[in-house]
Amino acid sequence: MTRSPVELVIFDCDGVLVDSERICVRVDAMVMADLGCAFTEAEIVERFVGSSVEVCTAAVEQRLGRRLEKDWQQKYEHLYRAALDADLTAVDGIAEVLNRLTTPVCVASNGDHDGIRRNLRLTGLSDHFAENIFSADDVATGKPAPDLFLHAARSMGVDPGRCAVIEDSAYGVQAARAAGMRAFGYCGGLTPASRLEGPRTTVFDDMRELPGLLAAVTH
Repeated sequence: MTRSPVELVIFDCDGVLVDSERICVRVDAMVMADLGCAFTEAEIVERFVGSSVEVCTAAVEQRLGRRLEKDWQQKYEHLYRAALDADLTAVDGIAEVLNRLTTPVCVASNGDHDGIRRNLRLTGLSDHFAENIFSADDVATGKPAPDLFLHAARSMGVDPGRCAVIEDSAYGVQAARAAGMRAFGYCGGLTPASRLEGPRTTVFDDMRELPGLLAAVTH
């Protein structure tokens, strides 16, 4: 039997498994206005979707012209929780995809473990991943660095070259390429296809297409 080129499918969480990006961008705009450094929702999508806390903090500090307190985000966490509790749903078609896939799967997100697990529970997706959940908190540097994806592959015992990464952000596909993995850029959310395109990257806009796209990988 021919060995499959894809032995592990690594899913980002926000915008790929759970439809949280639209919700969080709305709250992000409120938070940044409260800090005194207004960003438009379009700017937030372009600069922050899929990025790490460090990237976001640096941009806010640059616009403010001053340093923020170390744990400045904690003051606003209740706003995100309330918004997600009220409106969070699974990405359209993802439950069907997860039910169809026979390849091992895991989650690798720049979010923290508590937030990832909470969002998966809210949307009924937890059982698909068990303990195979990896956070940027597990590594020195989050996306767009490759560290998180390499950590996930190592933990799952799979060579990076045999991993497929499902991402919806420019930072995410950049991290996948840097890790030597094949990237699948989902443009059915907020990030336009043009920001996801690149080498070893397949861009698609309907999550239900994913099993067929993965099956078509030849090398």
